[in-house]
Amino acid sequence: MNTQLKPVEMSSRLDQDREELTAIVERYARSEGFTVTDWPALSFFRADMPSDRSCALYEPCLGLLLQGNKHILVGEDRYEQEFGHYLINSIDVPVTAQVMRASPQEPCLCITLRLDPVRIGEWLSEVKMPKPSTATARGIALSPVSESVIDPLLRLVRLLDSPDDLPLLAPLIERELIYRLLTGEQGARLAQIAAVGGQGQQIVRAIHWLRQHFNKPLRISELASMVNMSSSSLHHHFREITAMSPLQYQKVLRLHEARRLLLTEGCDVATAAHRVGYESPSQFSREYSRQHGAPPLRDVTRLRQVGACPVVEVSGVV
Repeated sequence: MNTQLKPVEMSSRLDQDREELTAIVERYARSEGFTVTDWPALSFFRADMPSDRSCALYEPCLGLLLQGNKHILVGEDRYEQEFGHYLINSIDVPVTAQVMRASPQEPCLCITLRLDPVRIGEWLSEVKMPKPSTATARGIALSPVSESVIDPLLRLVRLLDSPDDLPLLAPLIERELIYRLLTGEQGARLAQIAAVGGQGQQIVRAIHWLRQHFNKPLRISELASMVNMSSSSLHHHFREITAMSPLQYQKVLRLHEARRLLLTEGCDVATAAHRVGYESPSQFSREYSRQHGAPPLRDVTRLRQVGACPVVEVSGVV
């Protein structure tokens, strides 16, 4: 699936808020990569030039790209991110991301707000939810940005300049923002990570197990039993939400972690393969090539030559 959305006509207020957000983010994100802010759930990303494909694990989050262009691959689905649409992710999912347009004069700038399922759950009994779309059950989607989303986000980012106010006011603004997201067109998608007893929660539990045991043998029947689903139901709903089967999801986690081990810990190919759960180095090399576009040693050599380290730990946050 290729998700390309039509440009959104911007109001003057929306343009002004974007300009202010861009200025603040650029001021805090002075170097390339991720910048952690004084509000733990809020982080910024900056790239000064187009990038190679990078591996990441997206946790439940709101993402807003202010400048530039970025492509995100989830399974076989591709999402094109640029200003005009915000990204909602409701599950932990391994992705491949690539900055397509950026320059030192106009860097690619993103805001990410990690979403807490507990805080989302606090609203569910109070909010009248919009009807879910029948088009897809994917855990990740793009929606047109509106003033109701960008206004509280801007107020939250402004608080970084008022450290005394931040711990008192940020929770209130974050709660308001979650309300706006829940009452927007992706509200039902977001609610699935917090609704107790639903199929979304069962898939979340399966994902949590896979993250913790990605390097262990996977038996679908045992995983299905752990989350109180049949094997066929687990496979169907897991693919609906993540765009991958449980086995594919585990494989992507393994290959992302293997890339990190090769790049940052200096492992040889056989050691990296073994540590992520492969018994056969040759099978590992074949699957690594399909995932990353080149055999392990060639891929790592190329990345080191360009000074890239496009990976995060499997347990990390974007």
